[in-house]
Amino acid sequence: MQVKDNNGRPVNVAMLVVTLITGVFITVLNQTILATAFPTLMKAFDISTATVQWLTTGFLMVNGIMIPVSAYLSAKVPTKWLYIAAMSMFELGTVIAFMANSFPMLLIGRLVQALGVGVTMPLLQNIMLSIFPMEKRGTAMGLAGIAIGVAPAIGPTLSGFVIDNFGWRTLFGMIIPVAALVLIASFFFMRDVLPNTNPSIDVLSLIESTIGFGALLYGFSEVGNKGWGDPIVLGSIALGAIVIALFSMRQLHLKNPFVQIRVFTNRTFTLSTILGSIANMAMVGAEMVIPLYLQIIHGKSALESGLTLLPGALLIALMSPVTGAVFDRIGARRLAQLGLFLLAIATVPYAFITATTPSIYITVLYAVRMFGVSMVMMPLTTNGMNALSGEMIRHGTAVNNTVRQVATSMTTAIMVSVLTNVTNSAKPAASLLKLDPLAYKHDFFNATLSGYHAAFWIATGFSAVGFILAFFLNKKEHSKDVDVAELADADRKEAAE
Repeated sequence: MQVKDNNGRPVNVAMLVVTLITGVFITVLNQTILATAFPTLMKAFDISTATVQWLTTGFLMVNGIMIPVSAYLSAKVPTKWLYIAAMSMFELGTVIAFMANSFPMLLIGRLVQALGVGVTMPLLQNIMLSIFPMEKRGTAMGLAGIAIGVAPAIGPTLSGFVIDNFGWRTLFGMIIPVAALVLIASFFFMRDVLPNTNPSIDVLSLIESTIGFGALLYGFSEVGNKGWGDPIVLGSIALGAIVIALFSMRQLHLKNPFVQIRVFTNRTFTLSTILGSIANMAMVGAEMVIPLYLQIIHGKSALESGLTLLPGALLIALMSPVTGAVFDRIGARRLAQLGLFLLAIATVPYAFITATTPSIYITVLYAVRMFGVSMVMMPLTTNGMNALSGEMIRHGTAVNNTVRQVATSMTTAIMVSVLTNVTNSAKPAASLLKLDPLAYKHDFFNATLSGYHAAFWIATGFSAVGFILAFFLNKKEHSKDVDVAELADADRKEAAE
């Protein structure tokens, strides 16, 4: 396949893709690599659980804020230099975190990392969708799925191994040389393959986007610590929702919107985005709850619980390119139906787990779930983008990733709150601890299991809803491209008349 950049020079597609996927892999891996390091960091810096959580909360907030900005940046800044700048920002943040001698310095490093990650993920999808023709996009996005799907899954396993053997600094130290190699490769193999239109920035839209998505993501991330009834949680979510509504209305009236909200007028894009987010919600929910169950109920270490999930991560790495190629042949509908069916069916048994459920049973079910996810995540992302015209892909990518980020935060909040609330409502009275300690321990154990059962029923519900919605997807034929800019012009002309 011959691809040329914006200056007419040939592009080494293979090396460009390798550079992109490697860079995105380490940036996405970074999102979950601290999963099992929190107790170590709490001891190292003498901080509380609520404080150490900011390493995740702050990262997700900045990352979520940057994703909508990526649509503007990809049109404004040449592709090569945008990717180099984003990876440089990520490398700088990693070095700061590695050298941190205080918690504020470590947090600053994480926030700087997030500035880069919020750009690299959408940029990967934009480039893959732009340099490959429509009939090969499924295969291309399947390759991207290796990074996006596998990295978060192996993060906890890798983190547990490193923490047990080398210490927390190595979590950042091992990434530094890889990021440096990606940066060097970027100077040689990255090319300006996305069109630049030099748009002007709407400052108010940027402010609204930052406040709206920042507040919303903060509110959801604090549910686990403060609960749904906390005024800060409710206030943050309400503020975020209101400002995002104002942001959306403003985009509809701008000649050159910051993010093109009208991509939602395309039914295929909207449904594909919703289904992809549902699959991600079901996957993330289980990834969060299963390690807790294995560590608390089975008494496994962080590394052991991570290894239980590793076969599923490897399976999605193996299947993502395959399901991408299948999508190119048959479309998304049947893939999504089968994938969401497997996801739902393999989640139901988790709602009946006990203290004696074999670990191998958990591992096999998780692998089946990830097999289902591989049929849904990237094929549906590709299906949605194929329904948009070329110049709208950057907006569609930003919207798709933003919706997924918010949905993931919502899922985490819902799952944690359900797990906590059901456990608390079912646990025995404190007086029983003095009267009959063994009975108290037994009842509390059962209460904890009830919390896990309820959380897994929620994950099953997400999958079931997705399975039903999959029947409304477009058939095998790819949807006709929709130029959303033309729709916007038509709206403005109609309003003027």
